[in-house]
Amino acid sequence: MEARETAVECYARASRRKRETRARLLEAAFALVAEKGIDGVTINEITEAADVGFGSFYNHFTSKEGIVNALVEWLFEEFAKTLDRLSSELADPAEVISVSVRHTLLRAYREPVWGQLLIRESLSPRALSRGLGQRLLRDSERGISERRFVVADRLMCVISVIGTVLAGVSAELQLATLSKRTVRARKVLRSREEKFAQRTAAIVLQAFGLTRVEAERIARGPLPAGPGG
Repeated sequence: MEARETAVECYARASRRKRETRARLLEAAFALVAEKGIDGVTINEITEAADVGFGSFYNHFTSKEGIVNALVEWLFEEFAKTLDRLSSELADPAEVISVSVRHTLLRAYREPVWGQLLIRESLSPRALSRGLGQRLLRDSERGISERRFVVADRLMCVISVIGTVLAGVSAELQLATLSKRTVRARKVLRSREEKFAQRTAAIVLQAFGLTRVEAERIARGPLPAGPGG
């Protein structure tokens, strides 16, 4: 029994180390992508930054494209889980979607590389099957089933909403490049970005059938603290 427990412990320790190594590689890849862009990063740079042997990289990923895909999936699955936590106490599906849209835009503004990767992920074939797209489908279905939302075609509505959010993210990314000025200017821009996120959320809610007045009221509601909050 003691030998068996030791074997289990060894397996658990090896699994933990493997997870930790993979996480270090992903974190290093994100930092390098933020600094140099996707095309400017090499596998060797990633392994050096993660303090991982070059050969060990291939125990986790098959190529640079493989780690970039994993990085995108990891970032947005974690963010989607965060949004789930933030909205866990909200009973109104409209409030859930408003919070999700606002947090997404605010984070894209404050972390431009994250926003760029969001656009990349949202244009992929798996956009609706995981991460933010999956949550948006889920929350819209809930709103429709509760008769909170009124839409003619759920899928087309969600696709148009994703397009609206991506357009908002693109606009925020452009503004982010102009925001490194005086402290006062940053405060003005922070207020502007928050209002922009509210307006975008209100447009999204109107797409789900809410009146303009109600959509704007919900979009201006308190925002739970979290990424970009």
